[in-house]
Amino acid sequence: MKTQFQELVTGRRSVRRFIDRPVEREKVLACLEAARLAPSAENVQPWRFLVIDDPETKARFSREVFTGLYSMTKFAAHAPVLILICARPGLLARTIGKQIQGVSFHLIDIGIAGEHIALQAQELGLGTCWIGWFNARRARKIFKIPRVYKLVCLMALGYPEPRPPREKIRKKLEELVWFNRFGA
Repeated sequence: MKTQFQELVTGRRSVRRFIDRPVEREKVLACLEAARLAPSAENVQPWRFLVIDDPETKARFSREVFTGLYSMTKFAAHAPVLILICARPGLLARTIGKQIQGVSFHLIDIGIAGEHIALQAQELGLGTCWIGWFNARRARKIFKIPRVYKLVCLMALGYPEPRPPREKIRKKLEELVWFNRFGA
């Protein structure tokens, strides 16, 4: 028996083709509210979101950040909304966590918040695509983003072009999970 959540997760996919329809501001805000409610290490809440939905601003931004080496992600320029996801890591999670555990906890936090955006979007009939491949240096320059913020990724957001559903190819759970001892 599939739960509503499992249906939501099963339906969520990376969308690279969007229809030419603006996304209502209320839906964008609902996605960002879902991200705001995400948990974070030491409750630092390192995420910051720059919503780019003005067509002229988005076109200028896209020309700068999806060129040359980064041109493989230029499809994102056609999304009605781009969300630049930045991190302002806290001292404890950034420094001590990185040195002792070898883990950048703020990146885990960004992943959780970003996936909250993706799942909320799915529930609202929107599509998303995580984009890590863009010219962050140019993005920082365009918006004059201070260096205390790390530009982590972009999220393309919009109404997906209709496509027939296809089965997700995933490994079987038995290949990924062990109980009470590793590799058993």
